[in-house]
Amino acid sequence: MSSQPPITPRGYARLHEQLQRLREVERPQNVRDIEEARAHGDLKENAEYHAAKERQSHIIGLMQQLETQIATAQIIDPKSLSGNRVVFGATVTLVDLDLEDSPPVRYQIVGDLESDLASGLISLNSPLARGLMGKELGAEVVITTPKGARNYLIDKIEFI
Repeated sequence: MSSQPPITPRGYARLHEQLQRLREVERPQNVRDIEEARAHGDLKENAEYHAAKERQSHIIGLMQQLETQIATAQIIDPKSLSGNRVVFGATVTLVDLDLEDSPPVRYQIVGDLESDLASGLISLNSPLARGLMGKELGAEVVITTPKGARNYLIDKIEFI
């Protein structure tokens, strides 16, 4: 991973929301859980206490990870970009040339920190994104997938 991983403003905001939720909801609840478990007596054999302390370590680790990601991320706003080439932040509509009558698919190329295939957000390090990067509108591209090579037509490139 590069020292400044790219991220969209939406992904950056999502990281902030996750950190805020950990700080304001999960961490205080965890502190209450530890206090409650501590009140039950002997800590050596108190499973609730040990589970709460483990959860505390996990929450602190997640907070540190999110803080690092937020501090090092390079925010790139797709709305400030334009052109006929696929670059980070582009939303690309593809037509599968191997399957007749298949509906077009649409993906936005984002950083690793915000990729979510179910939401149409693919990592710029994914095989599909790597195969599309730098290609122009109207280009036919061959993408090697685990199921074999697929032929796509770049039907639309948007910066939204």
